Amino acid sequence: MKRRRPLRPDLLSGLALPAAAAIGQPALAQDQAPGLTGPEPHIAPDGKALTGLTAAQLFDIADQAQVAGRIDDAEAIYTSLSHDPDVQVRSEARFRLGMMMAQAKRYTYSGLVFRAILDEQPDAARVRLELARVMVALGDDAGARQQIRQAQASGLPPDVAQVVDRFASALRSTKTFGGNIEFAMAPDSNVNRATDAKQLDTVIAPLTLSEDARAKSGLGAHVTGQVYARVSLTKRLSIVPRLSGDGTFYRKSQFNDVSGSALIGLEWSSGKDRLLPSVGVTWRTYGGDPYARTLTADVRWTRRIGLRAQSDVGFSYGRTDYRRNSLQDGNLFRLNVGIERALTARSGVGVTLGAMRQTARDPGYATASGGLTVLGWRDMGKTTVFANATAWRLESDKRMFPFTDRRKEWFLRGTVGATFRQVKVAGFSPVVRVAYERNISTVGLYDYRRTTVDFGITRAF
Repeated sequence: MKRRRPLRPDLLSGLALPAAAAIGQPALAQDQAPGLTGPEPHIAPDGKALTGLTAAQLFDIADQAQVAGRIDDAEAIYTSLSHDPDVQVRSEARFRLGMMMAQAKRYTYSGLVFRAILDEQPDAARVRLELARVMVALGDDAGARQQIRQAQASGLPPDVAQVVDRFASALRSTKTFGGNIEFAMAPDSNVNRATDAKQLDTVIAPLTLSEDARAKSGLGAHVTGQVYARVSLTKRLSIVPRLSGDGTFYRKSQFNDVSGSALIGLEWSSGKDRLLPSVGVTWRTYGGDPYARTLTADVRWTRRIGLRAQSDVGFSYGRTDYRRNSLQDGNLFRLNVGIERALTARSGVGVTLGAMRQTARDPGYATASGGLTVLGWRDMGKTTVFANATAWRLESDKRMFPFTDRRKEWFLRGTVGATFRQVKVAGFSPVVRVAYERNISTVGLYDYRRTTVDFGITRAF
């Protein structure tokens, strides 16, 4: 029996092409495919001979079917080979199937197939770059750039790394319309982020809180999503209007928390930099009633740093109108500076520093705050585990009437979770998140604990 050579999807046979068209050739030439020259018949997962033909012969039949336009026949053969006991044979079959589906613009199918290869062979840089190309076609620039950073973290030959760097610089989605959505069931120990204290001290007398003003548990449905359009003005400049929403809904509708935004902006890309200024309006309702509306302007700047990292700087200004309490009305300034780095082909970390200043008619509601968020993730076979931790310090300008102390608090939050790609339905997989919040405040009204568990679905790649 001839020894099978390992799959080498890091050999980018298409990289002599311009960056915009790069990475479009099969992982291996026909005569390089692993395990395709031996005399062994192809073996089905149940151990029985499937056809009596060798894997090489089945690949050749599939290739001929694809050339003849019989895509369904080629798909059936590649799908059968993708269950081969030999990882190299099934990886080759999946790669050819993914490339065929991408050529047919069935991008979700293609992305799932490439992701299945990476679950078994995370260092397959060629496959990861093809997945990035699929993500660009789907409009997911951020996900594509992350895949490129992870591919570069796996180590590429110098000449290949240079072309991949040019590909990353030219990476820009041309999808005219797009969007995303995520749904989760969310058991929550404190749906209204309220204190569990029955009484609070004030300068007048102890304040007794009603049941609705105290911490309430509940089971909610959490939905978040975004839709956008992209209108190209030049090769590097586009207009991008977008609508986004986020809502948590409970059986007791007085705790429903829904927010949304309508923004229009520009997207400018050049080499390692992307600049995204936008203006628009955001709004929030609570319990079905208007809570706040903000006229906002923001700018975001992302920049690639070396081969593995990306920085993200954002600044926003808003003028907020609180519908229930005009004493809170004021300006909102926010600054975030973050960096994300791929450690290996299967793991990465990120750190974000943030600061916020909120003014108000009543200085008791005016605050200054800042903090740090650290996150990390790792692919473990068909499971991606992730975790993040946030520490945030806030202080108000003056004491808020009728409380006895000026507001000073620490907000702490930790989250752990995992995406399980063992289950895939229509391109989605289950995700589970467990989070704990603790807000330690000198004003009892804002002092609370909260635990949430999200059982949701998200894109499988």
